[in-house]
Amino acid sequence: MSRIGYGRASTRDQNPDSQRDALTAAGCDRIFVDKASGRIDRRPELDKALDYLRPGDTFVITRLSRAARSLRHLLDLAAKLRECEVDLLVLKQGIDTSTPGGRLQFHMFGAFDEFLRELIVEGTLEGLASARARGRAGGRPPALDAHGVEMARALYEMKGEDGKRRYTVQQIADRLGVSRATIYRHLDPDKPVSA
Repeated sequence: MSRIGYGRASTRDQNPDSQRDALTAAGCDRIFVDKASGRIDRRPELDKALDYLRPGDTFVITRLSRAARSLRHLLDLAAKLRECEVDLLVLKQGIDTSTPGGRLQFHMFGAFDEFLRELIVEGTLEGLASARARGRAGGRPPALDAHGVEMARALYEMKGEDGKRRYTVQQIADRLGVSRATIYRHLDPDKPVSA
């Protein structure tokens, strides 16, 4: 009977080390970690972890949200673990499905997690709609203003005496302090310049 750990870092900047440390401290024999958003269906390390489990093992995670995208996914995961005769241990939420109380707590926490996630999404959407109604757009400000776009185009179209371009896209990007992708986005001469 083994303890198999699973962790997931949800963004490029989030480090899974704290989850790995907690899973190691919980006595996990093997640990699988995905770097993926919670809303992405494909999680290869979760699939490997579930394939690795044997009857009598315990699947260990730090939080329910690390393994499940939604309440439906959480219930499917619980059913699969039951079918494989594998218990679930959720460290931060104190859930242990080897006990009847742990199984009840598992379902309650899953429902609460989904409810909170939906409230956050709803609040975000309302905030964006309110900002748009006041003339503000969400997201990052543009990397180049109208002057920067004109300068990028002028530099790109500048030719030397030999008729070749004087500046590469990389040189223009470096000079303006933006990425090459930003420069390429604005090089289309038919694209209107926006502030």
